[in-house]
Amino acid sequence: MSASHTGYIGRFAPSPSGPLHLGSLLTAVASYLDARANHGQWLLRLEDIDPPRAQENAENLIINSITAHGLHWDGDIVWQSQRSNHYDNALNQLLHNHDAYYCSCSRSQLAQYGGIHPNQCVTPFVTGDAAIRLKIKQPDTNFLDRVQGAQHYITNQIGDPVLKRRDGLYAYQLAVVVDDAEQHISDIVRGVDLIDATAWQIHLQRALHLPSIRYLHLPVIVGDDGHKLSKQSFAPAIDNQCAKENLRIVLAYLQQPTPPEELGIAELLQWATAHWRVDHIPTQTALPLFG
Repeated sequence: MSASHTGYIGRFAPSPSGPLHLGSLLTAVASYLDARANHGQWLLRLEDIDPPRAQENAENLIINSITAHGLHWDGDIVWQSQRSNHYDNALNQLLHNHDAYYCSCSRSQLAQYGGIHPNQCVTPFVTGDAAIRLKIKQPDTNFLDRVQGAQHYITNQIGDPVLKRRDGLYAYQLAVVVDDAEQHISDIVRGVDLIDATAWQIHLQRALHLPSIRYLHLPVIVGDDGHKLSKQSFAPAIDNQCAKENLRIVLAYLQQPTPPEELGIAELLQWATAHWRVDHIPTQTALPLFG
């Protein structure tokens, strides 16, 4: 499987575990502006491969919020729940080439290793009760993040990630790498809480002989407790009726130039695109919630 890049193609890929909150809107706006400022495409993909975590009607709430904020995507929406055959094909290729293996180790058994899978399984393989893991063969991984700078990961400090869970659900790492390649994604803009996963994804891209991607990891907005705004931290959904104000708030978090007050939503996004500055984005990993 391979893909060729023709210009900038970025994507926004929320998980339907809940509606958009301020932190996820920040990611959506940043990825949208970065794509448009580079005269590229901006794609929408719904990562709905974890039904136990999905909130009822969350997909429609997400789509409605994106639309209300004037963020118009290119092409059709991609739903990961409809792409199982693509993930199975990638898994079969990895297993055939001995780049993946079956593993019956449980989280509790890996706890003594800090949750990181060591070079060999710590429990015997049990037929019908196993996950599939990527076998990372390179000793380390290096990449340059457009905001966070040079990154270095040593293999024995990150372990072999799960590609398909023992309950049969596909893991995030596998699905995003396969989909990014098939959608010809050239650039990814997402929260810094996912930066560690990038090392796994780069190893997986290499094993599947897929093109490399540029990464930009944004600081995340955190509440008073220091935790990222999310469904788990009970972050409130954004109010679509306050779309213009919401856009101005996330632009302020990203330390972008302030648009003129009189602009409507469409004009505001056009102005923000013309004035988009990656070098203004804060390099810290966490941004305190505005009062």
